[in-house]
Amino acid sequence: MPKISSLTIKDHFRETHLFQVRAITAAVIGVVLFGIIIARLFYLQVISHDHYTTLSEDNRVNILPIPPIRGLIYDRNGVLLAQNLPSFSLELVPEHIDNLQETLEHLQQLIDISPAELKRFHELRKKKRRFEGIPLRFRLNEVERARIAVNQDRLPGVEVNAELTRHYPQGEVASHIIGYVGRINEQELETLDASRYSATRHIGKVGVERSYEDQLHGEVGFQRVESNAQGRIVNADPEERTLPIPGQHLYLTIDSKVQKVAEQAFADNNGALVAIDPRNGEVIAFVSMPTYDPNLFVNGIDRKTYGELRDSPERPLFNRALQGQYPPGSTIKPLIGLAGLEENLIRPGEALKCPGYYMLKNDERRYRDWKKEGHGQTDLTKAIVESCDVYFYDLSLVLTIDRMEKYLGLFGVGSPTGIDLRGEASGLLPSREWKRRAHRLPWFPGETLITGIGQGFTLTTPLQLAEITATLASNGQRITPRVLHAIRDPLYSELELHGSRQAEKIPIKNPHNWQVVIDAMTEVVHGLRGTARGISHKMPYKMAGKTGTAQVFGIAQDEEYDEEKIAKKLRDHALFIAFAPVDEPRIAVAVIVENGGSGSSAAAPIARKVIDAYLLTGES
Repeated sequence: MPKISSLTIKDHFRETHLFQVRAITAAVIGVVLFGIIIARLFYLQVISHDHYTTLSEDNRVNILPIPPIRGLIYDRNGVLLAQNLPSFSLELVPEHIDNLQETLEHLQQLIDISPAELKRFHELRKKKRRFEGIPLRFRLNEVERARIAVNQDRLPGVEVNAELTRHYPQGEVASHIIGYVGRINEQELETLDASRYSATRHIGKVGVERSYEDQLHGEVGFQRVESNAQGRIVNADPEERTLPIPGQHLYLTIDSKVQKVAEQAFADNNGALVAIDPRNGEVIAFVSMPTYDPNLFVNGIDRKTYGELRDSPERPLFNRALQGQYPPGSTIKPLIGLAGLEENLIRPGEALKCPGYYMLKNDERRYRDWKKEGHGQTDLTKAIVESCDVYFYDLSLVLTIDRMEKYLGLFGVGSPTGIDLRGEASGLLPSREWKRRAHRLPWFPGETLITGIGQGFTLTTPLQLAEITATLASNGQRITPRVLHAIRDPLYSELELHGSRQAEKIPIKNPHNWQVVIDAMTEVVHGLRGTARGISHKMPYKMAGKTGTAQVFGIAQDEEYDEEKIAKKLRDHALFIAFAPVDEPRIAVAVIVENGGSGSSAAAPIARKVIDAYLLTGES
């Protein structure tokens, strides 16, 4: 009997119900999703319309900064000291280069590329977009540019771009006062006005370039451009441009002719010289030896060269004129003598006997004079002319450290001069209070004696000594030194002169005391026994001066200073201060020759050459 196959009976009602439930659920979900889309569109198009319109416009329109041209620097006679020259840099655009490594290797076969330059390139590549140029080499010479031009068809994405770069045509001359510019570093970026320096790669680092950065830099310009979402420029309308304002041109007070004479006069010696016009405080020459070439720093100095400069025992990067601090030695004696006259502790013509040494009561130590046999009967004039230490030992003891602090302070010892250059050292004016604070010890009588001859704790900068000399030349009228003579806006031709700043005149009760001291300083140069008489030969003008030496190390009482047996680095520093002409001073000079020994033989001849160059070859 055949089997009958079983039939599945469908429940049409159940299936229809399930379908309706699913359809309704799907419809509800669709409506909800569509509602969300509508709500989002409403939010974007209506509620946030202004916000996204701005973002869209910013995505399309960008403002590119245009760097200003840096101002030029001239000396007082219009000699160019700092300029801007066209410079060619090598840039790579990664987007246009198929194989970056091969391109770099090819370029290294054509021109010199240092490891440091490659490292900097790769660091910049991580920060920039692929379509932006990345600098690889700066300051290409003509041969290098020609090699790249010949191979340009095999170097896609390699570009040679022209830009202005800082250049110092005088080289090492006046490098410590002019200073230099260098690339902006990360620390400077944190403090600079981001908008003002948005297109600038360099900034003044030291000297005038740093001190007058605001005037030299100028104001940034802007170019309105259209760009796509990736930031690529698609259109730049020349009319949508705000031109940058170039920096102002500076005219310095220094005379580059006198500056060169001063630097050459030092020969192979280290030291410093500052020459000031006592009538207005203008700095005529500002020398720190040895010098350096500021052009090395403009586009980044290599590590080897910088290491040689930094680690050199000659310290060429150290600005001795502004920051060097030296004992003033006997150059301070005219100030001590003036203080003695003012306090009525001494009188012109009143003498004491100099046996070649000085002793305090109840003290076996002998404070020696530089002249072993002594000077005999000595008054103030003779003490200054022949630089008698014993006379000033005795005067300083009765004057006391307290009154010496007062008078030396009036001349600016231990205080910055206020010159318009950054980084000035202040020197040191010792006192009882200072010693208690710094050394936690009382002041001893022996320290008073050596302070009276410019030794011990007292420290002055060459700039301070020049200002002191200018103050002596003007009978006590102090004036603030300055290096800026005038400013000229490049858009206009007129110079804006910068006037002098006078300080209070030193209150001397008896004006005749000035003449006593100045007459003695004149005899230092022109007298038969003057310590600087050697430089007066055929001098057509009158000069007042004072020699000095500053000990680098101390020697025992029973030892004698023998320069020939002492290493040069341990020899005394040689000092000389002077002003001329005596009747109407137009220049005041302070010279320090490190380890030069005698001020009369090492420092005074340098001052003579500088004053001759200024007065005899035509004052500027």
